[in-house]
Amino acid sequence: MIHRSPPPIAPIGVPPVRILLVEDDPLLSDSTARALRSQGWVVDCTERGEPVAVSVRQDPYDLLILDIGLAGIDGFETLRRVRAQGSDLPVLMLTARDAIEDRVRGLESGADDYLVKPFALSELVARSRALVRRNQARGGSVLGLGSLRMDLEARRAYIGEQELALAGREWSILQFMLSRTGKIVAKEQIIAAISNWDGTTSDNAIEVHVSRLRSKLEPAGLKIRTIRGFGYLLEEA
Repeated sequence: MIHRSPPPIAPIGVPPVRILLVEDDPLLSDSTARALRSQGWVVDCTERGEPVAVSVRQDPYDLLILDIGLAGIDGFETLRRVRAQGSDLPVLMLTARDAIEDRVRGLESGADDYLVKPFALSELVARSRALVRRNQARGGSVLGLGSLRMDLEARRAYIGEQELALAGREWSILQFMLSRTGKIVAKEQIIAAISNWDGTTSDNAIEVHVSRLRSKLEPAGLKIRTIRGFGYLLEEA
């Protein structure tokens, strides 16, 4: 379960930084959340890893702070699930383990930074700020190819000046493909990116969604090419 934080008062047009904190120690979670919120950031909290992958796909977080030693699935498995669905959300891993092997494993699993407990809250805040700034500088909130553009913040898509109507799964698939323009994406990658962890999305369902997207993208001069045996490639016709 994700415990939501009420948003702070922010300047008009300036969305607050949103952080998901995954920590099963109640005292540490509380003190860490308070330190982060003191910066004017929105901090949602959970003590388990199971809901994290779905939450980061559905909510516009700027940073994931993830403890390794969780009940249920641990931080390594949680991170694996987040990265498997195509998310490039910055991840700061927290752990009481100081073995070099654990640090290497965390970074190789897709973590962006690593902080060993006990840590100073001021250092956690500084590292969090650095990761958020780096991510904001890396990419904007608009994806585009040809005359197509997707405004991720407004969750609206356009071909030229004409708004493009997309169903929820169509939006997710198109966003995933646009973020990987020029690369072949496999059905398995798409399923991981748009599905809950219950395996309900099938290959056939992906084919139906892709077929509908093809017809909607034709006016933009775009096509989704099937690369037999590999997956799909979004490109300009």
